[in-house]
Amino acid sequence: MNDFFDAGKLADDVHTLVNDAEALLRATADGGGEKASVARKSAEESLRALRSRLASLEREVTGRARVVDGYVHDNPWTAIAVVGGVALLVGLLVGRR
Repeated sequence: MNDFFDAGKLADDVHTLVNDAEALLRATADGGGEKASVARKSAEESLRALRSRLASLEREVTGRARVVDGYVHDNPWTAIAVVGGVALLVGLLVGRR
């Protein structure tokens, strides 16, 4: 089992969820009464807002990843020292248990 966090897979899963929810809303567009119509419109607005926030988050994360990548390429030994220090701290904390 892979214990690592995979942000790409999470983003793909959320996009799939949003697409499926939109497809469900389109499929049920003809059925229901006034309450269903109001609920459907509210869900559509929420999905649009979620899509917008996801796109914004994706742009921000991509930009930050490029900055980190550039820093690591410009300062490889510093990056290795930082990762080693973090690994040492995590090892010490886990070893105390």
